[in-house]
Amino acid sequence: MTPDASIYDADWQSKYANMIMTAQQAVSQIRPGQRVFIGTGGAQPLHLVQALVDRRRELADTEVLHSLTLGDAPYAFKELADNFQVNAFFISSNVREMIQQGYGEYTPIPLFDIPKLFESGRMPIDVALIQVTPPDKQGRCSLGISVDIVKSAAANAGLVIAQVNPQMPWTMGDSFVSVYDLDILVPVDEPLIETSEYSFTDNVRSGEVAPDAADRTRAIGEYIASLVEDGSTVEVGIGRIPHGVVEFLKDKKDLGVHTEVVTDAIIDLIEAGVITGAQKSTDRGKIVTSFAMGSKKLYDYVNNNPVFSFNPTEYVNDPFVIGKQNKMVAINTALEIDLTGQVCSDSLGTKFYSGIGGQADFNMGAGRSQGGRAIIALPSTAEKGSKSRIVPSLTPGAGVVTTRGYVHYVVTEYGIAYLHGKSVQERAMALITIAHPDFREELLAKAIEYKWVRPEMADVEGRFFVGPKEVKTTMLLDNGTLVSFRAMQPTDEKETKDLFYSLSQETVYYRYMSHMKRIPRKQLQNFVYVDHRTEVAIVGTVPEAHGEDIIAIGRYYLDQRTNRAEVAFVVRDDWQMQGIGGFIMKHLATIAKRNGISGFTAEVMRDNKPMQAVINHSGMKVRSSLNEGVFHFEMDF
Repeated sequence: MTPDASIYDADWQSKYANMIMTAQQAVSQIRPGQRVFIGTGGAQPLHLVQALVDRRRELADTEVLHSLTLGDAPYAFKELADNFQVNAFFISSNVREMIQQGYGEYTPIPLFDIPKLFESGRMPIDVALIQVTPPDKQGRCSLGISVDIVKSAAANAGLVIAQVNPQMPWTMGDSFVSVYDLDILVPVDEPLIETSEYSFTDNVRSGEVAPDAADRTRAIGEYIASLVEDGSTVEVGIGRIPHGVVEFLKDKKDLGVHTEVVTDAIIDLIEAGVITGAQKSTDRGKIVTSFAMGSKKLYDYVNNNPVFSFNPTEYVNDPFVIGKQNKMVAINTALEIDLTGQVCSDSLGTKFYSGIGGQADFNMGAGRSQGGRAIIALPSTAEKGSKSRIVPSLTPGAGVVTTRGYVHYVVTEYGIAYLHGKSVQERAMALITIAHPDFREELLAKAIEYKWVRPEMADVEGRFFVGPKEVKTTMLLDNGTLVSFRAMQPTDEKETKDLFYSLSQETVYYRYMSHMKRIPRKQLQNFVYVDHRTEVAIVGTVPEAHGEDIIAIGRYYLDQRTNRAEVAFVVRDDWQMQGIGGFIMKHLATIAKRNGISGFTAEVMRDNKPMQAVINHSGMKVRSSLNEGVFHFEMDF
C-alpha cells in the first residue's frame, strides 16, 4: 500500500520547481573535503548515495558520516578510502569490514549525545543527504520512518539535499521539517529498504549462530518476559533476543512502548491489545519511537497512524525522559560481560563491531525509573559454544558500554542474575550461576585466583547446578498474597542465612532437632549448592523492594538404595499456619514422582504437631513409628 497521497500537495513539484534537481545535479554541489551526513536505517537515500559515489573521482577526502544504515554502502571500499572516509556512530554490517581493516573510523558515543555534537559545532555538518515525504499543503514534509538523529543533522547542515519519495510513510509526532528548511529536492519514487527481524545485528557474530540458537533465544526471552510486569513501558529493539521476548509478552496487560526503534514484532502485540500505553506516565496512549526498521507491512502500519509518535533522539533517548516512566523496562544485548559486571557491547576485543547505540541511554533511564528494570541479555556462549560470553575479565581491547556500577539485570538462557548494589563476590557468583555449565568451574577458579570470592569457595567446585524451570509454581494465599516457588540457586546463600536468623528458636529446634544459634558457612553452602537430581530444594519467595525475600524452603534427599527421599521444609514464623507447608509437600511430591522416586521419609519431633498434620493430610499412604521422641514417617506416592 502506498502512503495516502491525499496528505500531500498534489502541485508540490510545480510550487517548488526552483528547488528541484536531479540527484546528479544535487550532489554536484558537494565539494572535496566536506563532511556529508547520510540518513538512517531504512530511510537511507540510496539514490543520492549512488550519485555521490558516481562523483568519487572529484571528491577527495570526503567524510561520510552516519549511524545505523541498512542499504548498500558503495563508498565503503578500501579502494575508495582516499575519496570517502567512513565515520560511523554505529557500525552496520555494510561498513564493518572497512572499519575493522582500518580504512574507516568509528566514533563511540551514546545516541542521546549525538545531536549535541551537531548543535554545538563540535562536529559541523556540511551536507545532509536525507529522505522525506512530499510536502503537504502547509509545506511540511515528514521524515517518515527515520527521525532519530536525522532531524538534528538536517537542522544543522549547511546544505540539505532531500530525496522526496511518495513511498515514504507519513509519520506523526515531532517528525516534520518545513520544505523551506530543505535546500534541494530530488523526486524519487522507489521502495524503502526492508529488513527482517534476524537480518540485522543483535550482537551475534556473523557466521557463529549455534544449532540451538532458536531454543536459547526463546529461553532468554521467557526469562526477560518474567521481569516485565503489567503496565510496564518497554524498550524492545531489533535482533534475535529482543524479538524472542515478544512471544512471551502476549499475556501481559496495558504495556507501553518508549523505544528508539520499532520493528514488525510490535504489530502483533498492538493487535492483541497487549500494548495500550494506558498506564504510561508520559505520552500516555502513544508508542514513542525515533525510527522504524522492518518490512513494508510495518512501514504501511505506521503510515499516518496516530498511535505512533516519532520523535528525535534527543527526546526519545534522554535518560531523564525515560526515567519519568514508571516501571520502565529496557532490554539491551551484549557481546560479553566480565565477572564484576562490566558490559561490552560494541567490540570484539580490539575489533569494533557495532556501537554504543541507545544502551547507555536506556539503561540509565530505566535505572532511574520508579519500579524500572534495566536488562542486559546475551547467550551464554559464542563461536558455536566454544567460548563463554561471561568471562573473568573482558577481552583485551574490549570497550565498556555499561559500567559495573550501572548494570542491573543480566539474563542468559540459564537464568537471571541481579547485580545492582551487590558486592563483587555476589556478582561473580550470580554470573557464574547463569554461565554455560561447561565454563562455570573455570570461571570460579579465576574468581578465586583474582581474590574476588573467598578461598573456601573452592569447596563448591563441581557443584554449580541450576534447577529446572519446571520446578516453578505459585500459590495464592487466602489474604491475596502470591507466593512464588522456584529451585534453590547458589546465589540464595545470603537470603537463606537471613531466613535462618529470622526463625524462632522453636522453629529452628523442630527443623534441625538442635538448638542451633548459628549456621556454619560450610553447612550454608551445602544448603544452596544442590544437584537437583539426588537432592532437590525449592524456595518460596515474596517480592520486596530489594528483589525478593525467601520465606520458606523445602527439600528432599534421595536414598538411592531405597529409592525414597527424606523430605523436610521450614516456613518463616510470620508466614506459618497459611497452608504453605502443605503446598510445599505436595509440590515436592510432584517433582519426586516425575523423577521416578517411590516415596518420602521424614523424621519429626513428637511435639512438632504442625509438621505431623501436614504429613497426615498429604494424601499419601502414611506409616509411622515413634522412637525416643522422634516419629519416623514413610509415605508412598
